[in-house]
Amino acid sequence: MSANDILKTIPVVAVTASSGRRIHNARRIMQIGVLVLAALIPLSGLFRIDPVAGAFVVIDRQIWFSDFSIVVGLWLAISSLLVMTYSLVGMAFCGWVCPQNTLSEWADKLTRRRLGKRAAVSLDASPVSLSAGKNRLSNWLLLGVLFLLASLAGALLPLLYFYPPDIIWSFISFRDDARLAGSIYWIYTIFVLILLVNITFIRHFWCRFMCVYRVWQHAFKTRETLHISFDDSHRQECARCNYCQTACFIDVDPRKTETFDACINCGECITACSQIRENRKTGDSLLRFKLGGQKQDAGTGEKRLTNVGSIMSRAPGAAALAVFGLSMFAWGLWHYDSWQFSAYRAETMQGNQLSDYRISVANKLYHPMQLDINIIGLPEASYTLSRRQLSFATAGRQDVNIHVDPSLPKGIYALKVQLTNSATGRVQTQRLQHFAEGHTHGH
Repeated sequence: MSANDILKTIPVVAVTASSGRRIHNARRIMQIGVLVLAALIPLSGLFRIDPVAGAFVVIDRQIWFSDFSIVVGLWLAISSLLVMTYSLVGMAFCGWVCPQNTLSEWADKLTRRRLGKRAAVSLDASPVSLSAGKNRLSNWLLLGVLFLLASLAGALLPLLYFYPPDIIWSFISFRDDARLAGSIYWIYTIFVLILLVNITFIRHFWCRFMCVYRVWQHAFKTRETLHISFDDSHRQECARCNYCQTACFIDVDPRKTETFDACINCGECITACSQIRENRKTGDSLLRFKLGGQKQDAGTGEKRLTNVGSIMSRAPGAAALAVFGLSMFAWGLWHYDSWQFSAYRAETMQGNQLSDYRISVANKLYHPMQLDINIIGLPEASYTLSRRQLSFATAGRQDVNIHVDPSLPKGIYALKVQLTNSATGRVQTQRLQHFAEGHTHGH
């Protein structure tokens, strides 16, 4: 039996009142968990951006474009998982995961609590209606202070993706730290202002008119993906209720959802309908999540899923690419080159003879590292190194100069620059050729 045939046999299950509440609670847990995860990712060193080195950092490793497997594997996995998300759960990412929606919901709820049920920013551009009993200066001030505090706290999150946690702690605690650039205060102020304007005025306008996720929705969402379904056989019963529409914070009528609309699959309408019908003792929710089309069996009258062929043809390919991308990413981390160096001719001339070289060494790990330098192919007394050992406290770059004695006998010398990691014993080498004229001008 094919996967499509199996899915066709799955019945559409009604949502009870308790199930509706579980949807609401599960979504809240998911939203809070995503915010916590967004902070834990940079705090744990799993991912951040080093603005000084201009590099991504994954598990305390600088990722360069030369780390092909890591870069390509990660983006291939992310893009494939996004395709699967659009195909299977549609806009549920917006309703359950997106921090922008979480902040907008919180701001709407707080505004209604302080200024009235109709005081929230409306997506249909209708004027804000303030409650006469709550339109007081104290409520306005408290709302403004709470929005400002949320912006001050939220603006620290993007900073964590650009600075290590200890630097952010020095910034918060006003400690003197030589690593704190003066620009961090301006950057933080800009983030605070952006967040404050966002949660005060923009809110769900971003979701509906500016979010790139909706562009992807039009490319991958189909009628078969997860969406809200209404039991049309009871339409007359709820004609004058509209409680589900009132519960929708993005101004969508859940009974008339389309393939491409503003619905974000949050499930709040399902919760609202299940609660109102429980209070009226009229049965279960008339709204539910549905995957695929719906067809009624002529014999049994049972409604079953159908028309999931597009999803089933798209998801396996995306899943295979995601696994392949994650495998490339893991392989790249396993074979990660933690340090690199290059040796080249310097621009120092002794008369007409080039006699100096430079070794440029980069430590890509944010951990201490010690490297020993050795030159093979030249007599020990015929060259000098500015340093024979390099010590790194963290990721960074250092240079070492090689000066070759101009009185070296005439000829072409094949040099081998060898660097050895003192801790692991790993060796890297690079070959150079030096031409010695055998004398210098003035002698």
